[in-house]
Amino acid sequence: MPSFSVIAVFVLMFSLLGGVSLYLSHRVYQGLHHFVPQISRGWIIMFFAAMTLVMIFGFVRSMLPLSAALRNMLGTVSSYWMGIFVYLLLFMLLADGLCMVLKFFFPISHFLSVAAAVVLALATSVYGVWHANDLQHVTYDIFLSDSAHTKDTRLVLISDLHLGAVGSEKRLESIVQEINAQQPDIVCIAGDFFDNDFGAIRSPEKAMQTLKNLQATHGIYVCPGNHDSGQTVPEMLRFWEACNIRLLADEYVVIDDRLILAGRRDPSPIGGFDGSKRAELETILAGSPEELPVVVMDHNPASASSYGSNVSLVLSGHTHKGQIFPGSLFTGKMYDVDHGYWRKDSLSPHVIVSSGVGTWGMPMRVGTDSEIVTVNLHY
Repeated sequence: MPSFSVIAVFVLMFSLLGGVSLYLSHRVYQGLHHFVPQISRGWIIMFFAAMTLVMIFGFVRSMLPLSAALRNMLGTVSSYWMGIFVYLLLFMLLADGLCMVLKFFFPISHFLSVAAAVVLALATSVYGVWHANDLQHVTYDIFLSDSAHTKDTRLVLISDLHLGAVGSEKRLESIVQEINAQQPDIVCIAGDFFDNDFGAIRSPEKAMQTLKNLQATHGIYVCPGNHDSGQTVPEMLRFWEACNIRLLADEYVVIDDRLILAGRRDPSPIGGFDGSKRAELETILAGSPEELPVVVMDHNPASASSYGSNVSLVLSGHTHKGQIFPGSLFTGKMYDVDHGYWRKDSLSPHVIVSSGVGTWGMPMRVGTDSEIVTVNLHY
């Protein structure tokens, strides 16, 4: 039986989304009524109510007694509507605010303000879908010592692929090609490889064959993110193994006697991860060679400031840098670093946070990039 807190969250969510839906339906009716007087307010309210329910059920579709095809259809519609819903609300509020100010100078009709909000919301959503598939490259040169550099290692970092999310499989081949073009020594996948439900992947076999083409001199490694979890973890583990992607879940590997690569479990996996809990870093690195630099994959950068001088580099993702504006305004306040390069002080490790190569929820990016990160280590 659901706990009181879970029920309270659902009631709050339904109330909030219901209120926003009612506001949007009212404004759209006001705008359309001036242009089409015979239009029914009830039909517009029903449309927004239905789409809001679709959006909500899209979040929990894996728990619904539906066929895979219906779940995928529900996920697709709800994901696109989520983005349109967000920007329709933002532009409608902006239009209302401008109308309140400008009414002292000249009146603006309901139709014009609503039409402008709808057009801008749709245009922004279309741009966001296009931009989400426009892969960007970011390169960092990290110097681990001030002495003469005798070793160089090229890492390629991606995070937040969210395989199974809308659009994730279509961009997979491009991602693999772009990674291989960097000629990496090591590929590091810093969590959220999957989108919670392995069953959401439409063509697992095709995705597997594509990922098998990844090339790295010293291997491909992944740490589990908060979405690499839930009831389908066994299928996820088999998928990684079949793709020759090594899972580092609170363990480390020595790479060619040149560095130690460790991967940590996410502290808050949605639905759990194989019944295991996150271990302390000291426990993970026990027995590791002390003379080698340590690179840690830790999906969530929330703990970036807690690492000490025993770690050289931390690789994270998770934030998506907010994914769509104005999300980045919030992630920038939530984390010491929500994207890019950061270092707390000279005794702390270098930290790199990727905005992710994929998307979660709405398949859009506005004000952020889908990126592949190249890290050139000099030591």
